[in-house]
Amino acid sequence: MIRLRRLTARWGLEPSALPGSEARHATWLELFFDLVFVLALAAVQSRLTDEVPDAGEILRTAGLFVVVYWAWVGQAFYDTRFDPDDFAHRVSVLIGMLGAGTMAVGVRDAPDTLLLPIGYLVVRATLLALYLRVRGTSPTARRLTAIYLSGFGAGWLIWAASLAVPGHLRPLLWLIGLAVELLTPWLGRRWLSQHPVHPSHLPERIGQFTIILLGVSLTDLIGAVPTQPSVAVSAVAVTAFAIPASVWWVYTTYVTIGLTGTRLNAGLGYANVQGVLGAALLLLGWCLGQAVREVAAGSPELPGMLRFLLAVSLGGWFLGGLALQWLSLGTVPLPRILFAPIAIGLISAVALVPRATAMVPLLAVVLIGYAVVVSRLIIRFSPEDGDDQGGGKPAPSGPERGHR
Repeated sequence: MIRLRRLTARWGLEPSALPGSEARHATWLELFFDLVFVLALAAVQSRLTDEVPDAGEILRTAGLFVVVYWAWVGQAFYDTRFDPDDFAHRVSVLIGMLGAGTMAVGVRDAPDTLLLPIGYLVVRATLLALYLRVRGTSPTARRLTAIYLSGFGAGWLIWAASLAVPGHLRPLLWLIGLAVELLTPWLGRRWLSQHPVHPSHLPERIGQFTIILLGVSLTDLIGAVPTQPSVAVSAVAVTAFAIPASVWWVYTTYVTIGLTGTRLNAGLGYANVQGVLGAALLLLGWCLGQAVREVAAGSPELPGMLRFLLAVSLGGWFLGGLALQWLSLGTVPLPRILFAPIAIGLISAVALVPRATAMVPLLAVVLIGYAVVVSRLIIRFSPEDGDDQGGGKPAPSGPERGHR
């Protein structure tokens, strides 16, 4: 036994207890992990082909987004509660990244391929192993890990059972397994709230993940521009860039103000709202890229479904922003509430314009105005004393490793 303890100490295999409230920032390993999952989400988005999809394909793509995002969230919540930087953790996370890569390959042809469930099972198995590893570090850890091990373990078994059924039945088992996992933290939130997530680490981690997704949306836009664009294509592409740039402006204003702070609790609502924002960003990037492709192909008008999805993506972003402010302050200031339906109404009206050369510049004007007004409202209604909400100063950027 003594020799085993010496070996685990030498190689960093001894599990650590729950960390305190000291400053923490995303590590290089976490960023590496996030990039693989962003690639998986980009693969999900690729299911939306160059042609405008029907409602059924949109729903299937949305469901796959939830699966991949939820797999990422599980690891993010573990990392924010436990010290993740030792030998065993690094090996486990790298194995989980292989699972994420397998999911990225499998989402394109799901449910006709087993790669998606196999990858998900690998990701979840590594997470369950990590929770088992820290289970005995403290009484708090035992209570917390019992919730995840029971719920996520049951979901894992359901996903494993999907490997043995025909392809057309797999989505049903995936849906049941995912529902079990999604309900797990909500049913156990009373105990999870007794050990809240880290007030700076989780917002920073999710914020960086969201910014990477925003970069993916820009990739879609840039990739749609031909090598020798016409004046019309160039005008649409340049004005379209102002739309994600405005989104970035508002989001980074919110993050750097530091509103989240002490209201995160178990972090469930915050992570779910951020998932809606991430889905809206990927849909927005695809819509803008598709609009550029339509102009490059000489289409006189944009398809109605494309204009509808563009309005949905921006409307989802607006509503998600309201939800984030409510989570941060416990209320939404009246000016922000009054401005939201105005912005959504303007977006809906602009989406009725069929010609991309007119619609995209009008959207850019609306989004620029939205960014200016909402950023000022966020700053205006942020707490005067940043310490009350976790600090009003911008958090250090980059994967700096704080004191663990």
